[in-house]
Amino acid sequence: MAKLKRWVRGKMDIAHGWLQAPPLRFVRPYLDRPELWSVQRRNVARAVAVGMFAGLMPGPTQMLAAGLLALLFRINLPVALICTLYTNPFTYLPLYFLAFRLGTLLLGDAAAVTMPQMPDGSWHDIALWGPQLLHWLREYGTPLLLGVPVLGLILAVTGYCLVMLAWRLVVQRHWQQRKTQRGSHRKNTQ
Repeated sequence: MAKLKRWVRGKMDIAHGWLQAPPLRFVRPYLDRPELWSVQRRNVARAVAVGMFAGLMPGPTQMLAAGLLALLFRINLPVALICTLYTNPFTYLPLYFLAFRLGTLLLGDAAAVTMPQMPDGSWHDIALWGPQLLHWLREYGTPLLLGVPVLGLILAVTGYCLVMLAWRLVVQRHWQQRKTQRGSHRKNTQ
């Protein structure tokens, strides 16, 4: 754990050093804060939670949302940004289907088995496609609009708990190893 922590801190120092470059002077007051680069258990666990929640945001807004939430909550910025990467072209549709199913369960409509297809309107003719999309959103979008934030919260809480648990287990293992190396584990048994 100590080696990993030193490696991560080294990488964070490199990223933090980029803030000293003249082109990035305008963001320095916002990003030059120690808590945004801190590698502590609660700070990292909160950053994982924020990244997991923001990862379900639509398209290119994921990292923007994670970055803004990291600034707002003063948590590890790089970890929050990296944790949004669990959504990709291969996982996005299954996650959104899961969110749709979760939304239908929460709304009490368990009859919907599949997510309905988006309208086939012409993308270049908004007059034709717009009303079809609004009808689709009114008809089927509610479960999705409810399921996405709920799934995001579930993933955030799960990520937070897993980081806290894994960090604690690693620290306990290091304590046990240190006791064994020093021979202090024998004193407790006598």
